Amino acid sequence: MSATYGSAARPVLWRAALGRVAAGAGLLTAVAVLPWLSGTDPALTVLRARSADQDPTPEQLAAVREQLDLDQGPFAHLLHWIGGLPRGDAGVSWVSGEQVLPQIATGLSVSLTLMLGALVVTLVVAALVCARTIVLGSRRRLRQDRTGTGAAVLAALPKFLLASLLATVCGVWWGWFPSSGWEGPQWMVLPSLALGIPSGAMIGGLLDQSLPAAFHEPWARTAYASGLPPSHLARNALRRTLPGVLPQFLPTVVALVGGAVAVEKIFNIPGLGRLALEAAIAQDLPVLQTATLALVLLGVAAGVAVRALRHTLIGKPLRDGALPTLHRPRLTPPRSLRWVAGGCALALLALVVAGLLRDPLEVDTAARLLPPSAAHPLGTDSLGRDLLARLGHGALRTAGVALAVTAVSAVTGLLLGMVPRASAGLTEVVTTLPAVLAGLLIAGVTGPSVWGAACAVCVVGWTPYAAQTGALVEQERASGHIAAAVTMGAGRLHLLRRHLLPAVGPALLRNALLRLPTTVLVLASLGFLGLGEQPPTPEWGRLLSENQPYVELAPWTVLGPAGALVLLSVLAVSGSVLGQRR
Repeated sequence: MSATYGSAARPVLWRAALGRVAAGAGLLTAVAVLPWLSGTDPALTVLRARSADQDPTPEQLAAVREQLDLDQGPFAHLLHWIGGLPRGDAGVSWVSGEQVLPQIATGLSVSLTLMLGALVVTLVVAALVCARTIVLGSRRRLRQDRTGTGAAVLAALPKFLLASLLATVCGVWWGWFPSSGWEGPQWMVLPSLALGIPSGAMIGGLLDQSLPAAFHEPWARTAYASGLPPSHLARNALRRTLPGVLPQFLPTVVALVGGAVAVEKIFNIPGLGRLALEAAIAQDLPVLQTATLALVLLGVAAGVAVRALRHTLIGKPLRDGALPTLHRPRLTPPRSLRWVAGGCALALLALVVAGLLRDPLEVDTAARLLPPSAAHPLGTDSLGRDLLARLGHGALRTAGVALAVTAVSAVTGLLLGMVPRASAGLTEVVTTLPAVLAGLLIAGVTGPSVWGAACAVCVVGWTPYAAQTGALVEQERASGHIAAAVTMGAGRLHLLRRHLLPAVGPALLRNALLRLPTTVLVLASLGFLGLGEQPPTPEWGRLLSENQPYVELAPWTVLGPAGALVLLSVLAVSGSVLGQRR
């Protein structure tokens, strides 16, 4: 039996390895042509990054082209860079002239340390989010469903806004921890909290929705009737549900290595994400290619580790096709849930309607950064514009684009996740790709626009859903009822419609709704860098980005859009819970 299983697994391993190599090669090729895609002279960009010369002479540009051999084109540079890697030579920076590998090694070590700190915070927050369900479920007292609003609020917190608040309050005002730099363990506390709290709420919310199904399985009833301690039930329920949630660590936590650019900037951390972004903007190709390769290798290694841990937790039932399907029981929804959903809907509607009655573009420099008042209920921004007006006029555009991007990403992830063996390598590679880098690549072709930014987010945003779908599909295919249906002659369409989609759909929808505010913020970060929505168009995420420097001086400038994001997240999660009860 084991020999047969091993021989069957070898083609799968080879196929997954080839997928990783193909995805990594495609990404590195796309990065190699970035300077030529941008539509600007690479020599001009590099020269400005070196000396900030706003009006370089033709002689200076010609000297840079000759020095960097830019006339050879991108593929010659790519082959030369690849040829040096076996010798430990990744070239020298086009901007600084320094060796690339020491810079990448330093940035990677810092980012990995920060990722580990964020992982610890993520696990603690996730445990707190699902602690009530674990305690009640292990004692067979789980009767009422959770609203999930607490997890939704924490998951909707913008990481860069949370970082600014922690740096200001805990670092500057109270002096508990350093608020800038990277010199020792105490310097990683605040950035780890800023990154780990929203990620932990995301992971904990997904796990909290899976645990009731495990506690209502026959083994749990038998264990409780046999007098086994609650700790036994809790431990086995976690082992039963963790494999379905584990793949979310890949896009949620591991992606922080390349995607924590805003937090790294706020705390002045020399991480790999910040280094890659600066290299992409300066078109410093050797640094950008090497940083991208490091991110690809990290994603592949983390994906293999997560897959191995999943198979260890599930064990023999997965290999033998004897894994029972998790069916979420019908729990009584809290009476307050409808009131919470209705209150959030009314509050959002009131904000939008009141804002639409005002002018979002009127500038009054004499009314800069005014606090909330009767004339300006949410205050004014740094240009004296009414924040309520900008919030109301940006609501439809913000929610519409974010919902469209989330829907496209979820559907793409669902389709790719249905063939996990073929898409595993691509998922691992794209997971650690920063959305900003994807935005730069797409903007080079289409130019900066809101739809270009939306496409960039879609390029990287499908990975959480593909990872989740792949894990759930693998477990569902190992269940006994699937084997019985196949024995009775069920075709692929029947299995997909009757078994696979019902098992994956609700969990995927919950994940998408929890990630909706994150989509808004990623779109905002691209707009802030000039790759997405352009000013003065009002948009919630852009309001947060524009007003983030004024958090300490005028905190009300970010409270309005941050509160709107929280209301939107709570409304989405509450609506999904109520929808599942019908």
